[in-house]
Amino acid sequence: MNIKGLDYNTQREKLVLPEYGREVQNMADYAVGLKSKAERLRCAYTIVATMERMFPQVRESADYKQKLWDHLALMTDFKLDIDWPYDVSEANVILDKPKPVPYPMSRIPVRHYGSMVFELFDQLKTMEPGPERDHLVALTANQMKRDLVQWSHGYSDNEKVADDLARYTDGKIQLDLDTFKFEKISTRERQQPASSKKRKRK
Repeated sequence: MNIKGLDYNTQREKLVLPEYGREVQNMADYAVGLKSKAERLRCAYTIVATMERMFPQVRESADYKQKLWDHLALMTDFKLDIDWPYDVSEANVILDKPKPVPYPMSRIPVRHYGSMVFELFDQLKTMEPGPERDHLVALTANQMKRDLVQWSHGYSDNEKVADDLARYTDGKIQLDLDTFKFEKISTRERQQPASSKKRKRK
């Protein structure tokens, strides 16, 4: 529905840099239309000063002046005929979308241990018996138990940890439950899954 006298954003030209708002864009358009080069340059400095006041945090960046003039060049579509105080030829780089970051899609037999624990399994397969391997076995077993506690709402079976550790290290690591002492699981770690579940229900 069109009502005479009302101007909707949906009917306006799309802003190049919406964070500055339409008023600053109008100022930039006005500067392009000025007849005198000196007037255009003076207006450009006023616009940049306005942009800086709108976002004072930009001053934390060493090259913030360059960025502001780059932004003005973009908003004027490089049509502002002035002696630019900064080189704005690379300003278009700002509008380039970053390349997507590849997400690791490693497959693991069971998700509750996570990929890091399976990396430990692989490392344990190649290690020679000794204090260093014993230390890593203890770290891995205790982390496995914590993972099981969190995934099974506070319950963990030491035998399952020993069985899984043997299975996923191709039998290289055999945990002796008669001598091995697990670290004590804190009350908070035991209750964490339950509390998380409770929050989701709200």
